[in-house]
Amino acid sequence: MTAIIDAHHHIWRQQDLPWLAGPMLPRIFGPYEAIRRDYPISEYLADIAKSGVTKSVYVQANWARENFEQEVAYVQKTADETGWPHAIVGYADLMVDDVRPALDRLKRYPLLRGIRMQLHWHENPQYRFAARPDLMRDAKFRRNMSYLADYGLSFDLQVFAGQMADAAELAADFPSVTFILQHAGMLEDLSVIGRGVWRSGMLKLARQPNVVSKLSGLGTFIHAVDARQIGAIARETIGMFGPERCLFGSNFPIEKLWASYDELIAAYRAALADYPADAQEKMFSGTAKRVYRIP
Repeated sequence: MTAIIDAHHHIWRQQDLPWLAGPMLPRIFGPYEAIRRDYPISEYLADIAKSGVTKSVYVQANWARENFEQEVAYVQKTADETGWPHAIVGYADLMVDDVRPALDRLKRYPLLRGIRMQLHWHENPQYRFAARPDLMRDAKFRRNMSYLADYGLSFDLQVFAGQMADAAELAADFPSVTFILQHAGMLEDLSVIGRGVWRSGMLKLARQPNVVSKLSGLGTFIHAVDARQIGAIARETIGMFGPERCLFGSNFPIEKLWASYDELIAAYRAALADYPADAQEKMFSGTAKRVYRIP
């Protein structure tokens, strides 16, 4: 059975996350009372115990922005104590005048591999995260993006279909940065027209060789693990990017709202079962190992 690297998961203390510790705020993934609590590494390890996951990547979970270093320090300490996770994607604000002092602080943590600043904007306020849709065109943002390559850091790219043309242009302008597209482009409009807009944007991104796509979060907008939906989105994404530029991520504990880890893994294994063994190896572990530099 193919070993798995989970390239997208979180652990957290509720007290550190304003959106969990404060008033209930509308979120893309719907009601989330069940995860308004600590989600420690011990629970994550229990969740993955029978899954075949052998390594993992932590992705930032929106701590208070001023505590960006504390988040990475907490995860690094967890890894030092338990051996998990094996790589960290932290947060840095690319809209400051100069992001390099923040990157200097983060680079002291040996597992840091990349940065995620969520850029997704949508006409639906419930789906909106960024302050505006065109941050990728901002001169300040682009200047700070240029520094990521100097620090050897990747960028976890989170956008909706309507932003993908700008994202593809960003990737083209910064070829030394690896961009990891979150959740296969966050297909939220499942209509024929919506799928067409998503497909057109994904093709633009796929033409940039420094963009890879996570096969993750595919239950976000239906609040369920649906093997047919996972298969349909995954097959289209793989057709555009190729197995060598696709990687699995669980998005746990978000997806725990509607499924167990075993159910999630079973759905992805079924969706990718018809691909050759070497292609499955790339998507379940090889691409993540290369992109996030996991030994």
